[in-house]
Amino acid sequence: MTQVSLSITAAFFFALSGAAFAQDYNAVPAGDSQYRECLVRVNKIYEGGNEKSPIRGQNKAQAYCTCLWNETPDDFRGNLSKFADSDRGKRIDKICTKYSDWE
Repeated sequence: MTQVSLSITAAFFFALSGAAFAQDYNAVPAGDSQYRECLVRVNKIYEGGNEKSPIRGQNKAQAYCTCLWNETPDDFRGNLSKFADSDRGKRIDKICTKYSDWE
């Protein structure tokens, strides 16, 4: 294989692994109050939350809040969306914005 072929092959497998990773979040339990609160807030202050996300069966707001719910520590009890808007939450917001394709 040439160097170009190896680079293309590596990029292909990296892209596949990224797509698989995006599907690996745990489902949010039905009725979870943090998740519901997140959906209400992001749909109230941002536009486009009802648009289709790259995650099958979820709109952008649902994908974003699912990501936030999974990315915050298990003992986090605050408002997920407010945390993502804070200085401490910027890294997670960036991850979840990309995950939901909500830019």
